[in-house]
Amino acid sequence: MAGKPVLYGATGCGSAVVEAAFILAGMDYDYVDANPWEPSDGLTALKSINPLVQVPTLVLPDGVVMTESVAILLWIMDQRPGRLGPGPDDPLRAGFLRWLVYLPAAIYPMYTVRDFVDQWVTGEQAMAELKQSTVNRILLCWKTMEAALKPAAGSWLLGTADMTALDLYVCMMTRWTPRRDTIRAVAPGIVAVAERVDDDPRVRALWRRHFPAGYTDI
Repeated sequence: MAGKPVLYGATGCGSAVVEAAFILAGMDYDYVDANPWEPSDGLTALKSINPLVQVPTLVLPDGVVMTESVAILLWIMDQRPGRLGPGPDDPLRAGFLRWLVYLPAAIYPMYTVRDFVDQWVTGEQAMAELKQSTVNRILLCWKTMEAALKPAAGSWLLGTADMTALDLYVCMMTRWTPRRDTIRAVAPGIVAVAERVDDDPRVRALWRRHFPAGYTDI
């Protein structure tokens, strides 16, 4: 593949998992900081290729534009078969795809509501109640995933020998509201996996850059 893909991202956002996947896949990429909330040359460039201003947005070497983090992760897996998850003929593939899509399908929408709650209801009490409802739903989603996967101590989510893109995804998303201390109460095994991903030396610096709060020097 001639040239390098260009990733438009922002600190603490969904582009973090794409960066982690590139690192574990051993693939080079260029990164453009395109924080949607701060004017910058990177943001202007992102708007020109993606009017929805989504991060991550990936521009492939041939100029094709990709959005949606799971789609990008699957593309990376296609470039490096055998890394980041089970292949098409692996019996674990169905579960891998289910839960990889579950995260943005079931949990992500709660942030769309929570972060723009005034677009859905009016009045301080109604907005506060809706925000709490999104947290309750997020916790239910994590609890449901934990009950289905039953991650064993010291294992990855699918019980694989190697970390997969699913483990990377939960590492990132458990950093978001309501954060790990709260999520741990309903999904301790998932949080344990996320903390294990934190400690992998290949991506430790990346997580510290995206989520500096809560880390201690090692």
